[in-house]
This record gives sequence, C-alpha cells and structure tokens, in this order.
Amino acid sequence: MMAEKHSSSGRALSALVDDLQSGGRYTFDRSEALSALRVDALNLKKAATRLSAKKRIVAPRRGFYVIVPLEYRATGAPPPSWFIDNLMRHLGRPYYVGVLSAAALHGAGHQQPQEFQVMTDVPQRPVLAGRARIRFLIKKNIARTPTVAVKTETGTMQVATPEATAIDLLRYVSAAGGLSNIAVVLAELAERTDGRRLVDAAEIDGELASSQRLGYLLDYIGAGDRALPLANWMNDRKPRAAPLKPGKPIKGCPVNRRWKVIVNEEIEVDL
Repeated sequence: MMAEKHSSSGRALSALVDDLQSGGRYTFDRSEALSALRVDALNLKKAATRLSAKKRIVAPRRGFYVIVPLEYRATGAPPPSWFIDNLMRHLGRPYYVGVLSAAALHGAGHQQPQEFQVMTDVPQRPVLAGRARIRFLIKKNIARTPTVAVKTETGTMQVATPEATAIDLLRYVSAAGGLSNIAVVLAELAERTDGRRLVDAAEIDGELASSQRLGYLLDYIGAGDRALPLANWMNDRKPRAAPLKPGKPIKGCPVNRRWKVIVNEEIEVDL
C-alpha cells in the first residue's frame, strides 16, 4: 500500500507540473504543492526527488521548484530570467538584476557574463540551477536604486537602469571583471545613458568615489559628453582625490584634475 501511495503522489505531482506549464507557469513552492495535492511533506519530497532525477524540475532553493521544459533538459534549467522574480518573492527579499547581467540586458557587453548577477539587501548563498549560477551582491540602499521592469518569457523582472548599472559597475569592480573590462562595457552602455539621469543615480548612490571613477572612464572611452552633467555635479561637491583602483599604491601616480582621480591603474582595452 505504501508503494502505491508513493507512486500516486509522484503521478499527481507530475500532473500538477504539466498543468502549471500548460498555463504558462514555470515555478511553484512546497506549500502550493502540498495544498494542491493533499499529500504529506515526506511524500511530496520523494515525488519531487523522482521528478528532479528525470530533469523535469529543479530546486534552486529549498521548497522552491522550477519547471524544466523539454528544450532546457540538457542544461538542467531554464535561464534565471524565467524565475528570478518569483524566487526573490519566495525569499521575501527586494532585488534587481545588476552589474554585468544588467549591462548585457541593456545591450552592452560582447559576451554574456558567466553568472547571473542579482543585487539584494542581505547576504544570500549563490544559487545553482542546472548549469546556471546566480550570484547575489549586497546593497544597502537597494530600494532607492532606479530600476526598470524588463519583460521575460514568463513575466517581468526588475533590472537596474543603464545609469544605475554604470554606477554599480564602479562599486563592484571585482564582480564586473576589473577596470579594463568595465571600460569595454561602458563603451557600449554609454550610448544608452542620459547625463541628467546619471547625476540622479549618483545622488542616490551617495558614494562619490565610484562616480569619480565612472567619470574618468567615460572620458577615457571618449564619452565625455555623457559625463558633463556628472562633472558639473561633482565639481559642486569638491570631492577628495580617489584612487582609480582602491587598495593599490598611489605614490607618484598622476592625478586627473577633472575627476580628482589618482591614476594608479593602467586601463588595457582596445576600443
């Protein structure tokens, strides 16, 4: 009798997954499945394990499941854009897609980043879903960061605006692949930024050094016209000189007067 119960719960979960997918939904959580199937937690776990083994579902977080359509069985999961909004709702945390992932969504970057980068307000372990990896970066004033709703195959997701992305690239230099890679990304992203909105994003961010470095790189890549409002705004605030690369020696390095940036790092990029 017990074996029949397990088999029945497995078939029931499979049917639920099929029904959700046919309705255009690709995520569900444990509480929803327990309510719909009227089974206990142990039987649901066993049924989910069997479907996971068949690559029909994947669980990037405990109690949260992503349905894997046939065309994504080989990679183990659909792209993070299909489920990131629902995942963050499940976790109960604010978020937006940021840094290199946001830049790519805005058309900047010659290749897709190796990981899907998401900003949130408290530390989160990386998420693995099939071959996809979601990396979380922490930002305290995340609620104030300008974002835009971007359509996905399953709904929408929140993405930093081009201007907020530009600021974040200089706040999270390591995650963005270093200053030389940032310069390459900015060469494309600058075309999609507005000078006035760049100032708004800088005011919200509140970290002058990041804006100074951003302005310097915009000048470097030949997009100084986009940075003019930022330069005027920065001049009114009379910032202290900031190193282009934090943590690297600055002795004997030249200082860029417009941005008050100590040029202690050579940018290597073929523009």
